[in-house]
Amino acid sequence: MAFMPTPAKFIDFQDAKECARVRAITKEEITKHKNPEFQIRIVEDLSEFYGRFATDIVSRIVDAAEEGRQCVLILPVGPVPQYAIAAEIINRLEVDCGHVITFNMDEYADENGKTAPAEWEGSFVTAMWANLFGRINEDLRPKQENIHFPNSDNINDYSRMIADTGGADCCYGGIGWCGHIAFWESSLGHEFDTIEDYKAATARIVELTPMTIMQNALHSFGGDWSWVPPKAATIAPADILGAKHRSFWLDGMCGPATTMSWQRFIARLVAHGPVSKFIPGSILQEARTDYTILGAVANDVKIGMS
Repeated sequence: MAFMPTPAKFIDFQDAKECARVRAITKEEITKHKNPEFQIRIVEDLSEFYGRFATDIVSRIVDAAEEGRQCVLILPVGPVPQYAIAAEIINRLEVDCGHVITFNMDEYADENGKTAPAEWEGSFVTAMWANLFGRINEDLRPKQENIHFPNSDNINDYSRMIADTGGADCCYGGIGWCGHIAFWESSLGHEFDTIEDYKAATARIVELTPMTIMQNALHSFGGDWSWVPPKAATIAPADILGAKHRSFWLDGMCGPATTMSWQRFIARLVAHGPVSKFIPGSILQEARTDYTILGAVANDVKIGMS
């Protein structure tokens, strides 16, 4: 008889049988999905992964310019390397981004829901200017007034701000350890009676889950969980599903010198588990989405696997 304990109580998705089913999905099977518009692909090489991510961003900017329309993008802070590559391409090809409007997905907030100031070294404003906007030549970068970040002053209007542009042309993102998209946490599922209400939810300040605190402590705060802010301003399902396209990139490794991936299981649960209020990223399964997985993240899930 298989040993199948119930997930720990703090985990919001509690279906152990579903977890076991998706855990068993092999690397060879992971790209197969019943929705033909939910396109899963594997990119083995790390440099190619970030190169494709960067090219995806730049090609949308160029296509919009050639068609004489604005280009509205929802952007995450991470993964990060693609932004330097995108900026280099933009500068080299002299791509004018005057028609580009960006909305960042999220920003950290303190225990009172006050978002981090732009000058704080851990803020997403600092990260985006260091990794993307500040690297684009000034005469080519998007207009200052067209670069948006959620904060405690605008969060109640942030979804409307995105919608007023006609909705994003593309929402980029990744998947968190609890299955979150942006900082839309798995715990928020408890607040909604139906999946339809859940999908209609708009931007807000949220409490971060323990899984997110630990994940972010590892990759951004030197392992110091006391340094990770407890809340965040974030976009919501309505903003993600309201985009014309979604492009999600999963590169969740525990370091360049190891083959260990924290994202191996959640990549499967989001892509092949049930569409659930407790697996935020699962809503992507029903929408037009490109879901790109780094080869080492797509590897089979096994106990004791490094």
